[in-house]
Amino acid sequence: MEDARIIVVTGLSGSGKSTALAAFEDAGCYCVDNLPVALLPKLLELPLDSEAAVAGLVFVMDLREKGFVQRYPSVFEALRQRGIAPEVIFLEAEERVLVQRYSATRRQHPLGQDKPLREAIAAEAALLAPLRASAARIIDTTHLNVHQLKAMMFNIARQGARPAPLNIHVVSFGFKHGLPHEADLVVDVRFLTNPFFDPALRRLDGDSEPIRRFVHGDPEAGEFLKRYLDLLDYLIPLYEKEGKAYLTIAMGCTGGRHRSVVMARAVFEHLQARGRRVSLAHRDIGLAGETTGA
Repeated sequence: MEDARIIVVTGLSGSGKSTALAAFEDAGCYCVDNLPVALLPKLLELPLDSEAAVAGLVFVMDLREKGFVQRYPSVFEALRQRGIAPEVIFLEAEERVLVQRYSATRRQHPLGQDKPLREAIAAEAALLAPLRASAARIIDTTHLNVHQLKAMMFNIARQGARPAPLNIHVVSFGFKHGLPHEADLVVDVRFLTNPFFDPALRRLDGDSEPIRRFVHGDPEAGEFLKRYLDLLDYLIPLYEKEGKAYLTIAMGCTGGRHRSVVMARAVFEHLQARGRRVSLAHRDIGLAGETTGA
């Protein structure tokens, strides 16, 4: 593990360390929350089977560990003597915002057992002041929302490391069976000619060659795919930049048996050809009845 990039996330309680850790994990890092600082050297000596695929090692350490302030200087110095330099990211926020966040979550401050919240926040800031002064990055999260902080952590994770690819899931469905709740993008392809009304095709599904030929034979199918695939090629890098880990693209027709299946496969094959990490599912291919158009 010693050759991997090592990041220590620390700072004031309520400043967003949990959000930061989740972002690093989504970016392909190996993450540990609330690691006792004395265990860090031992952990770095352990082999990591998937090391080649890990973008970095990220550890959250703070005053939840009693004795953290007293122990971290000697531990970090011992690591430096071994040629290991942890990159310390210190998160903080204005006192009024920390108070608001604690009021919203109703969690207890690590130093709040015997003092009011504002005093606990001030005491923590004083104890961590030397660590803050030595940090590689100091990030004030006062005016950052969750998505902005996550995007910032993604950018840090990507520096010097290859980010984890966006996981894309393409699903076909039938509107009469309800929208897929997990869908990020939904497109309605009911404007295409419906093969359901051809008695010779009705019992087939969109994975059959006759249905594919029929749907792609619609003059609008080619133009639609060109425009929609161009849109996806434009949007997907933006989702990655924002820090999105998963994207579900849903293609819907009436029953989810014919048109949506063909279009979903076309989207899947396009993304697969571009080297994207993509999967395909036909949610309702076996559910469409014969009394209404599929």
